[in-house]
Amino acid sequence: MSSDHLYSIDSDLKVKESGKPGRRVLNFILKVLAVSLVVTVVVYLVIALTINTDVEGRLKRENKMYEKLYPELLPQQQLLDDAISNLEIKDNEIYEAIFHSSAPAVDPINSLCLLSGGDSIPNTSLIAYSSAKSDRMMEDAREVELALKQALYRVANPATVLPPMHLPVKDISFTQIGASVGSRLQPYLKAYVDHDGLDFIVSQGEPVYASAAGKVSSVVKSGKGKGNTVTITHPGGYVTVYCHLSTMKVKQGQNVKLGQQIGTVGTTGNAFAPHLHYEVLLDGRTMDPVNYFFASVDYEEYSNMLYMAVNTVQSLD
Repeated sequence: MSSDHLYSIDSDLKVKESGKPGRRVLNFILKVLAVSLVVTVVVYLVIALTINTDVEGRLKRENKMYEKLYPELLPQQQLLDDAISNLEIKDNEIYEAIFHSSAPAVDPINSLCLLSGGDSIPNTSLIAYSSAKSDRMMEDAREVELALKQALYRVANPATVLPPMHLPVKDISFTQIGASVGSRLQPYLKAYVDHDGLDFIVSQGEPVYASAAGKVSSVVKSGKGKGNTVTITHPGGYVTVYCHLSTMKVKQGQNVKLGQQIGTVGTTGNAFAPHLHYEVLLDGRTMDPVNYFFASVDYEEYSNMLYMAVNTVQSLD
């Protein structure tokens, strides 16, 4: 009886298996799909690794070319780096010998960036500083806006006399700005003395122009002090003085126009090197010339010029 019971179970199982052909078909289809997917992936990888498109081929050829050129460029780059380093050293030595200070950065204003040390500032301190700075900037902005309105009103007024606001030399950059008004190291005395003008570091023989229309009140030829000097009187009580000239192309009492050439740069008098010593006076009072030509250059260049004028330690006369 036991064997008959087992036989019937086996028979039932066989009947059940033979009664569900759909499951076998489904399993077969899934196996076929899986095999097809694997074959497709393998075929794609084989094609991708063995067959290149035009773009891939061009890129591979360029990479091979760059691989060959790179070792040749390394020595050239090193030579350029060494040459630049040597030029920087020589430039700093020359600047140190003349001005007794290190040569300026390419862009001195941008080098004074607060964010350069931002990683070392605690967040709370940075927030407090930024808030206070923002308040001060807003107050400064209101003052600047008021000053701008007053300036525009004065400019629009026909009775307003504008000061000399143009550069006395052309095509000059901030790197050619020397010491301005204040206590500066005198190159011959090696002591600090009052400097009453602004030094423009330009080559011998460069033209010098009138910074505003006026009348030549004095032409002095001298081998001492400020050397050959032209003085021009302008409306509104302004006077401009041009010193250490090599040649002078105007006469006393002559009327000159804005931008008219009045002489050339030289080394006459106590000039340490070729340069133009330029002065601005208002009603007999010495003014800082760097404050008068901001309208002749863009704001970034003027900021750098102002930085150089204030921070140059040694004058050239």
